[in-house]
Amino acid sequence: MNDKLNVTKFAFAGGIWLGFYYALITICSLLSIPGFRPFAELLDQFYGPYGYSVSWIGVIVGGCYGFGEGFIGIGLLIWIYNKLIK
Repeated sequence: MNDKLNVTKFAFAGGIWLGFYYALITICSLLSIPGFRPFAELLDQFYGPYGYSVSWIGVIVGGCYGFGEGFIGIGLLIWIYNKLIK
């Protein structure tokens, strides 16, 4: 039985999930929904020097950074998993 996972599919799923999450945090912060502002400020602290801000443009920028981070992170995790079950 082949227990290996498809790295590309999981990486895309992780990228979409985290990109959506970053965009949602920014949107909720812009709409002043309680509890989201600290998370948006944390994203601004990390990605602010690279173009992110708590703004409507930041929704797109944050989504792109989230996609890239999720794609690489989950892809690497699944790749390591596949190597370990060999």
